[in-house]
Amino acid sequence: MKVLVPVDGSKHASEGIKVASHYAKTKDAQLYLITVIPSVADIDLELSASERNRLLESMKKQGEELLAKSTELMKACGVGKVNTVLATAPSPAQEIVSFAEKEKIDLIVIGSRGRNANSRFSLGSVAANVVRHSHCCVYVVKEPCWI
Repeated sequence: MKVLVPVDGSKHASEGIKVASHYAKTKDAQLYLITVIPSVADIDLELSASERNRLLESMKKQGEELLAKSTELMKACGVGKVNTVLATAPSPAQEIVSFAEKEKIDLIVIGSRGRNANSRFSLGSVAANVVRHSHCCVYVVKEPCWI
């Protein structure tokens, strides 16, 4: 069994890590952490090429740090082996769903709210789109629920 956990640094994503860790230990599942940084290649930001590259490198560094922190949290929850994925895409939800299909993921554990507080009022939230378009089961973590 393969379990995918999208992480963005939010409280709900951290709770998702805890839920997935428990599930992985009880079901002997393979765990994957994914974070998706926005693609800036096609966006007209009025930035020079060097500024755009610096921005992309900064976002990649933040993504790598987030994956490292999330991996440490999983290890603190008793999970030894964790696969990490740093992806760049215009749509985080689409990238999560595509990765899940490509890797034949059996379960996605995702936080209901991300780092953006306004996302809970948006119909196009990442979690909602993952639930809507995923080929596999999706466990949505709504509130801190794991001790």
